[in-house]
Amino acid sequence: MIGLLYFDPYFWVTIPGILLAAWAQMKLSAAYGRYSRVGTVRGVTGADVARLMLDRNGMANVEVYRISGELTDHYDPGRRAVFLSHGVHDTPSVAAAGIAAHEVGHAIQHKTGYAWLGFRMAMVGLTGFASKASWFLILGGMIFSNANPRSNLGRSLLFFGIMLFGVTVAFQLVTLPVEFDASSRAKRELLRLGIIVPEESTGISKVLSAAALTYVAGLLTSVLELVRLLLIFRRPRDEDHG
Repeated sequence: MIGLLYFDPYFWVTIPGILLAAWAQMKLSAAYGRYSRVGTVRGVTGADVARLMLDRNGMANVEVYRISGELTDHYDPGRRAVFLSHGVHDTPSVAAAGIAAHEVGHAIQHKTGYAWLGFRMAMVGLTGFASKASWFLILGGMIFSNANPRSNLGRSLLFFGIMLFGVTVAFQLVTLPVEFDASSRAKRELLRLGIIVPEESTGISKVLSAAALTYVAGLLTSVLELVRLLLIFRRPRDEDHG
């Protein structure tokens, strides 16, 4: 977006993040595609896995719902409900079992008061505002700075936009331990409760590891974007028309 206003000499900073994000998405698609075709020995669907884990962890009040889309699965702490995509909810596959268990892992975090989940929940409102407002301020700052390189208004808008963008980066950073912990809980509970057999652990680990990599890639991409914005902000004003 910034490149539409003028040539951005720092675009190269974000290239590693873009490449990693693309690779992570391909890796997730491959793992999900492969293990979606591998049935579970016990024939349990994602919905079955979620219900069993919730009930046996004292969360019979947490509902499981089917939603549209692919890999749109999530746990909603506000509604205290697990939402599973059609391919996970209704499919008796290793991939479905792993993804459903991961979302229940978030529910278990919520029940046990896992600190990182609490931090993440507390940041949701501010992050939602920051993600929307940051680019309006950044682009506004670019426009004003481009029109008048010595304008303090342009630099002020850019500064506050970058600060808000930093909030979204912090949110992604807090999300990492939440996601990794949910996957650990998922694999542990699946075996402890006998929902899967040990031989299925490898496939579940590959699916959940691939999913976790997308969060790492997302964080790296955002961090590099933040670095690019800071470099633009620090560029001497006389270079803005260069």
